[in-house]
Amino acid sequence: MNVDTALQEALAAEHAAVYAYGVIGAMVTGARRETARQGFAAHRTRRDQIRTVIVRRGGKPIEADPVYALPHPVGDAASAIRLAAFVEERMVASYLELVAADDEGVRRFAALAMQDCVTRGYGWRPTVTGAFPGMPGAQGATSAGTPQGTAPAQSSSAPPPAADPSPVPSAAP
Repeated sequence: MNVDTALQEALAAEHAAVYAYGVIGAMVTGARRETARQGFAAHRTRRDQIRTVIVRRGGKPIEADPVYALPHPVGDAASAIRLAAFVEERMVASYLELVAADDEGVRRFAALAMQDCVTRGYGWRPTVTGAFPGMPGAQGATSAGTPQGTAPAQSSSAPPPAADPSPVPSAAP
């Protein structure tokens, strides 16, 4: 896949993530709602950065769909938390193609985006999905620091996601 196509796919995924975080934020309260707000803001920022790169590279960014099908019904906080973890895992996968780009700025942007998504996803669901989160076929999810099938101690709130230090990638075609 070429870089321009991968950027458009990452943009489409960010559009969906922004939509999903709107649903997530409506279903959670307290510290989880603040975490959802931060996730929404982070994905909106990444979406805007990708749009900028696509335009600089001479492309036309795809627009968001008016509505997205969610992977499961979301009617309470528990299902919203599952959705948030799912979104972050899928975002890692969407950036995976970009870490192989010829453009060093795009590679760096994608690697930092993946790191951010893994960190945020772990805050929603503290499990390790494999040695390479986001890689297709990752299996054997285990709770961090515990044997498979053993639940870790749950904290009352997720840690806030890391600030977005990544620069907008270069626009070299």
